[in-house]
Amino acid sequence: MTDEAKDGAPDYDVIVVGGGPSGATAADDLARQGYHVMLIDKAGRIKPCGGAVPPRLMKDFDIPRSLLVAHAHSARIIAPSNRKVTMPVGDGFVGMVDRDQFDEWLRDRAAQSGACRITGKCEDVTTDAAGLAAVTFRSDRSSGSKTVTARAVIGADGARSRVAQKCLPDAERVPCVFAYHEVVKVPETIDADYQEDRCDVYYQGHLSPDFYAWVFPHGKHMSIGLGSASKGFPLRDTTRRMREQTGFAHWETVRREGAPIPLKPLKRWDNGRNVVVAGDAAGVVAPSSGEGIYYAMTAGRMSAQAVNLFLQTGDARALGTARKAFMKAHGRVFWILGLMQYFWYRSDKRRERFVKMCDDPDVQRLTWEAYMNKELVKRDPLAHVRIFFKDLGHLFGLKAVER
Repeated sequence: MTDEAKDGAPDYDVIVVGGGPSGATAADDLARQGYHVMLIDKAGRIKPCGGAVPPRLMKDFDIPRSLLVAHAHSARIIAPSNRKVTMPVGDGFVGMVDRDQFDEWLRDRAAQSGACRITGKCEDVTTDAAGLAAVTFRSDRSSGSKTVTARAVIGADGARSRVAQKCLPDAERVPCVFAYHEVVKVPETIDADYQEDRCDVYYQGHLSPDFYAWVFPHGKHMSIGLGSASKGFPLRDTTRRMREQTGFAHWETVRREGAPIPLKPLKRWDNGRNVVVAGDAAGVVAPSSGEGIYYAMTAGRMSAQAVNLFLQTGDARALGTARKAFMKAHGRVFWILGLMQYFWYRSDKRRERFVKMCDDPDVQRLTWEAYMNKELVKRDPLAHVRIFFKDLGHLFGLKAVER
């Protein structure tokens, strides 16, 4: 602790715990505003992730196209019967990033903006007698623990967030999907059903009883994996069998990664005093799709805005504006996607109907427009009505309503 801190002043204005897309975005935004920011992140952590980023993310967060390792122009979904439906993106594309490179670029940008980067692990978060947040962490460069203080803390340290568990009620009870993937080198001669500009999504119960499996392109590599909330489901063994099923078993494996992914936003993101959470720590992964990068970065920015308001006013109620802003912007989408997952992922019979429904032009167009722009499409209400009745028809096994 610094001499200044001993006199009652904090070591930092803000400490951000976790250097993934959410934490790095929050640290960068606050550092650019002139705050004294510390960014603490674990060494060598790469989250298992398909790596898809929509155009809205590139625009909102000023991400250079040089970080994209692939451009997906279509998604192909595969039913339990092995029926395949291809959904072309249209005029645009979905960018693909490698999380090891992408996250490091974001952390480096935060450091260039003035944030102090520390490689280490958060051990505890408390509040001292002066009302300052105190973060205890163990740095890779020291054998012992160190405690630093700040006026505010942003916890962006993942689904099993130490910050959330220490500061928020029931944070450890958030339901999760456990994701696992293998990063595989793409050979010069392609001898399997693979395209470098197509994402494959498998809705097959033997690969995931309650979620999905995937094959996503990453330039010279590809990601193959799956997720499931079913405890005890053999992720590694199922991925091995999936690689055999798809013809990728003999392709060279570069690395293996696994982690929990939250399924539902926390009911509260702040402790009412000096701490707010963001990203996976706040539970902002989209149901049904498992998409998290855009929502993590958005939550990181909103948490930074809430902290800025708190630091400007001294009113701890400002911390609660992060969740309010996020749910106002994306809560309805999360609710709809949650219903989709609940109805369509429960059995292979329903998955089969879901894939059939995705062959519909209205479904494809509105799905891509909503994904690419990150908002519900309102300009074609009749298409929404058609989809509603088709959805009911597929759900109950009836003939879909004709256009």
